[in-house]
Amino acid sequence: MSSITVTTWSLEQTSPADLVTAAAPSGDLRIVRAEVPSPEFSRFLYTAVGGDIRWTDRLSLTYAEWQEQLERPGTETWVAYDRGTPAGYVELQAQDEGAVEIVYFGLIPAFRGRRIGGHLLSYATARAWDLAERWPGRAPTKRVWLHTCSKDGEHAMANYQRRGFRLFDTKVEEEPEVAAPGPWPGAATEA
Repeated sequence: MSSITVTTWSLEQTSPADLVTAAAPSGDLRIVRAEVPSPEFSRFLYTAVGGDIRWTDRLSLTYAEWQEQLERPGTETWVAYDRGTPAGYVELQAQDEGAVEIVYFGLIPAFRGRRIGGHLLSYATARAWDLAERWPGRAPTKRVWLHTCSKDGEHAMANYQRRGFRLFDTKVEEEPEVAAPGPWPGAATEA
């Protein structure tokens, strides 16, 4: 099996004042929290956003495992809708000591390049900072962090940095090369 070199960058904000918001794009764009944990909906978002950029880490999860991930206290899914159609999403996960990880973030390919990503990331980062207000007993957020890698969209790193995230770690590793699965097996477009 062939391999590819993947660079993974870890970025963080350590104060709500670090967030530099992006303007909302024009049009009917809404961002709504999916408050009912739904493995079907989350898997749809995951494959629709990550299918062309090799998101494969959750594809082997069973329904029960997916449900368990979504029901973890302090886990939230925020979905951007363009005129009622899902355009992208963010999954937040509260961690120990006031940390919140942006576990997944991205747009469905048809919605990329339309200024939705900066606005969605701004909104979701603000929700990471105020997450404890929605989860009684959770410590206030002290740090919001994420990983991005060289497999992600070409504008991902720049978007994170424009929103005020700072690099704190870089790793370079060899990974097995896997085909981009698309939103379902066989749906990937030819390069």
